[in-house]
Parts: sequence; structure tokens; C-alpha cells
Amino acid sequence: QVQLVESGGGLVQAGGSLRLSCAASASILSINRMGWYRQAPGKQRELVASVTSVGSKNYADSVKGRFTISRDSAKNTVYLQMNSLNAEDTAVYYCNARTDRGWTTYDYWGQGTQVTVSS
Repeated sequence: QVQLVESGGGLVQAGGSLRLSCAASASILSINRMGWYRQAPGKQRELVASVTSVGSKNYADSVKGRFTISRDSAKNTVYLQMNSLNAEDTAVYYCNARTDRGWTTYDYWGQGTQVTVSS
């Protein structure tokens, strides 16, 4: 069981920046993949950015060049730095931890943090 606690959401003007944090109850180096998802009203949850246990990063096309995922293994924390925010980035952002044990994949979720970008 992995518990995730997000922080850092809020209201920001278009063009501004925010940094989200996700603190995990387990060593993030033991977790296959840490990721940030978001869900806007009426839309499906989508993967925004992820980082694997070996440091490989992946981004959605819509955020490439604007968002950066990073981690601090000493603090078991993953960050999402979001720059040049626009109204389309408004959503609830969820931290995700994905682990594989044998043939089974386990997904753990944080409670979500609201990001609102005003135009």
C-alpha cells in the first residue's frame, strides 16, 4: 500500500506557474512509475507526465516544453513544475504510483489538487 499526498494547487493567471508536490509513504525508487494525471470537467483522466524508477520521463504532447516532472528520492517526493499555464490546463491533478508485482499491476492515487488557470 502506498499513500500519496498532493499539494501545491491553486488559482493562477494565464502565463503563470505552479509547482505541485506529491509525497509518497514508500520509497519512490521502489515504485515502477510515478506520474501526474489530470481530469478536467466532462473529460477523461489523462496522463500528463511520468517518471520511472530508473529516471525515464514521459510527457503528454500538450505539456511538452512547459511542464517538468522531477523527484527527490531522499524526500520520497515527486514534483510537477508547470509553466506558461493556460486555461486548458485547468483540472484536478492527481498523483499516481504504479507498481508491478508478478503479473499484477497496482495503481495508487492521491486525493487530487485543483489547478485553475484564469484567462
